[in-house]
Amino acid sequence: MSGSMGKVAMGAGGAVVVTVAVFGLLVVSASGGGAAPTPGGSATTGNLDASKVPSEYLAWVQKAGVCDAVPGALSPQVIAAQIEAESNWQPKVVSPAGAEGISQFMPDTWKDWGKDENDDHDGGSPKDPPDAIMAQGRYDCYLAGEVQKYVKGGQATGDITDLMLAAYNAGPDAVRRNHGVPPIVETMDYVQKIRGLISKYTIPPMDGGPFGDQVVTAARGKLNLPYVWGGGNEHGPTGGGYDCSGLVLYAVYQASSGKIDLPHSSETQVTMGTEVDRNSMKPGDVIGFDLHNNGDYDHIGIYIGNHQMIHAPHTGDVVKVATLDWYEQYPWKVRRFG
Repeated sequence: MSGSMGKVAMGAGGAVVVTVAVFGLLVVSASGGGAAPTPGGSATTGNLDASKVPSEYLAWVQKAGVCDAVPGALSPQVIAAQIEAESNWQPKVVSPAGAEGISQFMPDTWKDWGKDENDDHDGGSPKDPPDAIMAQGRYDCYLAGEVQKYVKGGQATGDITDLMLAAYNAGPDAVRRNHGVPPIVETMDYVQKIRGLISKYTIPPMDGGPFGDQVVTAARGKLNLPYVWGGGNEHGPTGGGYDCSGLVLYAVYQASSGKIDLPHSSETQVTMGTEVDRNSMKPGDVIGFDLHNNGDYDHIGIYIGNHQMIHAPHTGDVVKVATLDWYEQYPWKVRRFG
């Protein structure tokens, strides 16, 4: 957790990481000083990859990852990366030093920042993920404001996000005393780990053009909804979810502002739009697959870049991101609608 006293933190997968203060979350420069002062921060570029966040925590991570007081200092990706490093998404874990819950709060810090967020009448608990995740966001934002004051007052230099997260690990006073990120080996190692985790939870900016990017954005908004045979229409889920062609027709309809209303059939969808070579695909293109090698394109998904697609696979599964590797063995048809 946070503070200026030495603690033992839980690292990714439950490994113990010795730090100056438990509850570290970091994206920092390698040593104090570093980059020139910035008015905000550089939490991330790109959007949260919702497929990487456990569905039961997604809404809370998105809500917590905002700091209006210091724009750009915090993001949902930072929140998610911190949680993985602290507890590996385990809501009941307790560290040897006594840090508790998914966000690994020490009791004294929890008294200042914890409260009941989900109205379950527990009074607020670090072992209740909604309570802990929101407290994590509040404390991050507070620290961003503190280190921003140091930068503006000439007491520290560096990127605000870096300094904010260094303060999580070593305490804000350590940032002030060292005029930037403290040159503590444990802190700097921890920072590099979080830097990598932030990338894991980030979707790079898309390059499918205005239409293709909107197709992807519409589909991403339905991640984790259940597969429902025949589910989905141009306005949203039906029966609580989507099937593969229902997701495609919804996303294309939304991206085209209702001008393109596709049939609810993967076999027909792969005959429409403009044919595209698979080596020239862009985000937002639609890919049909002949999974039985019989000329019947019975599955379809939306390409999102990086050899991945969003699709609704089959009964018992959910709308999700998947690699295209497994589908290489089957015939494809790629179509573009914008």
